[in-house]
Amino acid sequence: MILVTGGAGFIGSALVWALNRRGIEDIFIVDNLGSGEKWKNLRGLKFVDYCEKADFPDCLASGRLKKEKFSAIFHLGACSSTTETNCNYLIKNNFEFSKILAEYAFENGSRFIYASSAATYGEGEQGFLDDDSQIEKLVPLNMYGYSKHLFDLWLKRKGLLNKAVGLKFFNVFGPNEYHKGSMRSFILKSFEQIKKTGKVQLFRSHRPDFKDGEQLRDFIYVKDAVNMALHFLDRDASGLFNIATAVARSWNDLVKATFAAMNCPVNISYIDMPDSIRNQYQYYTIGNIEKIKATGYDRPMFSLEQAIEDYVKNYLETGNYLVF
Repeated sequence: MILVTGGAGFIGSALVWALNRRGIEDIFIVDNLGSGEKWKNLRGLKFVDYCEKADFPDCLASGRLKKEKFSAIFHLGACSSTTETNCNYLIKNNFEFSKILAEYAFENGSRFIYASSAATYGEGEQGFLDDDSQIEKLVPLNMYGYSKHLFDLWLKRKGLLNKAVGLKFFNVFGPNEYHKGSMRSFILKSFEQIKKTGKVQLFRSHRPDFKDGEQLRDFIYVKDAVNMALHFLDRDASGLFNIATAVARSWNDLVKATFAAMNCPVNISYIDMPDSIRNQYQYYTIGNIEKIKATGYDRPMFSLEQAIEDYVKNYLETGNYLVF
């Protein structure tokens, strides 16, 4: 059996769907459905059991799951809001819960694959190389990134990072993110702006070395991100790995590709970035992926334009919740 935390979420539901495509249905999902529309991501997925995240630590402690043998645990559940200011919540959700699950995995011989984040790299002054030996030098810009960084460091201090796989997801976008509110990708937000107003607003640059809309990100389609994550079910590898494309593209590129996929003329305006995020804003990210390639990963990846066309035409314009 495979355990997937965050299995009703964006990347988690896509991963469960991909497991189903492999013929794997012996899956236990843990998540926090709340009162929103995340539950819709479970439709069409095949799994044997579900548990609310708040109840799961008690399930572990009570021994209810002792009869279950998890061959692998994909720990993807977390608060992923880069603007979350409740530090207590982030520590309990992203750090303390992760420690409980990791200890359970190692005690029971389960392969432990978890979501770290590119947010741990901060402004990128130390580069974006997934080098386990250098993580103490990283300085995240926000509390979300720091909560992920704490767990990476904890595993390393415990001598467990060489037994686990940490996935440093960069800017993932694609179907099944509809429930994420303000944390939805800007492709989805652009699609909605174009539908409503025929134009898109982007943040101005507040640095002289970047023009407006030319801030750069490593955008990766969820289909590629899931393929990279599942790669570690088939490989005896460990440590931290960037889940990225190794290509930095601008917000202007992203928006222009969205207009093109919608067959609409390009109409972009620029607005000031809110003061609340200016000091936490990353102007450039790019993930080095030589490390995952060295483990044998060689699947071709979507270009930004190909991914946006697929997302817009096959999902956003159809309302399709099935990822693959």
